[in-house]
Amino acid sequence: MAMRRLFLRNSKIFVTNFGNNINITKSALRITSIEKHKYIHTTTVSFQNEESRAVVQANYFERIENKNKNTYLDMVKIFINRDQIYRRGHVEFVHSALKHMEEFGVHKDLEVYRALIDVLPKGKFISTSMIQAEFMHYPKQQKCILDLLQQMEDNGVIPDREMQDLLINIFGKRAFPLRKYWRMMYWMPKFKHANPFPIPEDLTNDVLELARMAIARISGVDPTATITEYHSKDIEESIDDTWIVSAQSPTQQSLLWRHNPKEPVYVEGAYKVWLREKQVNYFILRANATPPPADIDSYDEDDVTNIKINLFNLKPPIQKHIVDRKTVHEQDDGTIFAICATGTSSKDSLLSWIRHLEKNGNEVLSKIPVVFTLRSAPSELMTQSQEGKDGTIEVSH
Repeated sequence: MAMRRLFLRNSKIFVTNFGNNINITKSALRITSIEKHKYIHTTTVSFQNEESRAVVQANYFERIENKNKNTYLDMVKIFINRDQIYRRGHVEFVHSALKHMEEFGVHKDLEVYRALIDVLPKGKFISTSMIQAEFMHYPKQQKCILDLLQQMEDNGVIPDREMQDLLINIFGKRAFPLRKYWRMMYWMPKFKHANPFPIPEDLTNDVLELARMAIARISGVDPTATITEYHSKDIEESIDDTWIVSAQSPTQQSLLWRHNPKEPVYVEGAYKVWLREKQVNYFILRANATPPPADIDSYDEDDVTNIKINLFNLKPPIQKHIVDRKTVHEQDDGTIFAICATGTSSKDSLLSWIRHLEKNGNEVLSKIPVVFTLRSAPSELMTQSQEGKDGTIEVSH
């Protein structure tokens, strides 16, 4: 009642004070009086929309010159201290903060993710019934935290118990972010150490060390494989001065010695292998697949359609032919004799690799034609006409 009397008695003063506080012209504001209710109507936009507020929040992170963990957490603390009760604009702030995490180098830091979750006000978004919980009470805020948890999962960051307490204080025990947290806590620890080829969390930037790790990872299918490091400058005719990381097993050497000298072998690549976010190019030395002998029927060891059950002292079926079991290097698309990674991934470095293989127990390569079928980079497409339409180069010994 007191407010209504104020509207009626001091309408001009109200217009002046209200317009000055929110920057609205006097002509845009008028008070409509009805018998029971009084309304305030304006024709101008008084508040910013969500997109403009998100742009403002994003500018905070872009203006920082020294981008590290300390400055990132300082920005979070400044936002929290500015409005400690309502935390207005917290959803836009968290979304913009997630976009700039990789720039600050904190996209794999658990402490930073906890600080972002702590931005949301506590107790306001807790559902009071099952209906509210299942219909995603406060969906905008829950979707924001779901995006944060998904980014944690993509970066391999396992949450802790403190994050569970934060989610319960913000959304309650029935919210979707807490369900996402429980799924992450169940599956991520199980898969963390399930990789048979573990990679360090913090990879080095040394290209040679990355090449060693990549070649060891690929050649790990054969425990007898030996990794050798060559230098192209040891070859007199070499042009490039770079390193070569090669892997070959005794089984591959025996396969190369049994290879028909009249059939060529191929140097193919570059293929890609990923070590977390870093890529390494490698090449292979292979030959065409060897067809099975014509007088031996094809026998599939995995075929279970004609299983003979050994009952009543019946003898098991005896195979009429005995053949050598294929090695892991004899694939359906070809036989792999060696793999390597070079510092320049150039044709000259690969030619030096072949020369080094000849000197280290593969003298038979001097009698076999070697064909380079390399994938040219986009910048080398103009010089492809000098090499041939298919990009092949034959090396004669």
